[in-house]
Amino acid sequence: AEVTLVEYGDYECLHCRNAHAVVKQIQRYLGSEHLRHVFRHFPLTQARADAERAAQAAEAAGSRGRFWEAHDLLFERRGTYEQIFRRYAAALGVDARLLLGEVAEGVYLARVREDFMSGVMSGVKGTPTFFINGAPYEGGYDFDTLLSAVEEAGESVLLC
Repeated sequence: AEVTLVEYGDYECLHCRNAHAVVKQIQRYLGSEHLRHVFRHFPLTQARADAERAAQAAEAAGSRGRFWEAHDLLFERRGTYEQIFRRYAAALGVDARLLLGEVAEGVYLARVREDFMSGVMSGVKGTPTFFINGAPYEGGYDFDTLLSAVEEAGESVLLC
């Protein structure tokens, strides 16, 4: 892909939920041959009690090849991460009890915290935070503004 959009986010953040819808729309518009989306966990645990566990649940699904499906569910469905996984585990093709057990045991905690620390080291202070081709993005995350920045980054790559 010409452009890599890295997003630091929190599954319990309303702003991230709104940004998720925009990123999905941009992905459909540009296609995977032009845009690579990378999601990194930045759970704001002081503000949101289940943020870190929700991130772990996404990683647990990811260990079964279902990260992006779980990622979408966590942003698009209402309820706690536990309710969402109990309700949609069969659709994901995962065992909810096993997955939630791994979260309770902290099996994926180090992975989530690794993402968080990479965000801290990159200057992330809140969610959502985006980087486009490695450069911090300071603009809005409405469709037109974010799409324009992504397209501009793609054009600069093609000109090099």
